[in-house]
Amino acid sequence: MSSRRIHFTASDTEDAQSACKRLIHKYGQNRVLDADVVVALGGDGFMLESMHRFMASELPIYGMNKGTVGFLLNNYEEDNLQERLEAGKITRLHPLKMVAKDLAGKVTEALAINEVSLLRESRQTAKIRISIDDHVKVEELTCDGVLVATPAGSTAYNFSAHGPILPVNAGVLALTPISAFRPRRWRGAILPREAKIEFSILENRKRPVSAVADAVEVRDVSVVTVEEAPDISIHLLFDPEHNLEQRILDEQFIL
Repeated sequence: MSSRRIHFTASDTEDAQSACKRLIHKYGQNRVLDADVVVALGGDGFMLESMHRFMASELPIYGMNKGTVGFLLNNYEEDNLQERLEAGKITRLHPLKMVAKDLAGKVTEALAINEVSLLRESRQTAKIRISIDDHVKVEELTCDGVLVATPAGSTAYNFSAHGPILPVNAGVLALTPISAFRPRRWRGAILPREAKIEFSILENRKRPVSAVADAVEVRDVSVVTVEEAPDISIHLLFDPEHNLEQRILDEQFIL
């Protein structure tokens, strides 16, 4: 079995940094350009940062939990890392592409691995028109906000907003309102991954709205479009007994 060339990266916590030093001493450190795999040490937030950081490299990312929850990470162990990397199973994710236009006409593009969310900025509720593939589906949603989640992100903010948990390979996206006031009975929708969603902000100066794609925020938006970026792939590497598909499935049965 050939050894994989590893690039280690770690969050800035003392525990993660200490673990990174021990692993580099044991397995060596390679530049990203020379590596076969990235090993990320931290929590889910750092794993999300690493996915954005190394997205363009197309290297598989193997996370080991040095944080709290560790939903996107494998268990931390220092021994047999090469064997674990060899036996790991790849999960491919596609991010969402957000294109947001603000009131000044500036256009901002950003990628989101978890979700794109629109959130009211003031004490007044937002009013948002929702179109799918150029067809108006919700004429006026009065709400605190609305979000579009990927399957990987469906267990995060989307689930907290009472959205559905989506299997990774289902080929769908979740469209979920956040504290909707009108229409009262609309609870969101499950959309095909090819759908293009457009949000038009009504009364946008009186009721300002911000758009957030993971860590990128655009304030005072007027129009936001969201669609999957099928040409961009993120490769996550999981131990066979801790694969992401099973974890998402299990989340639906946690009481």
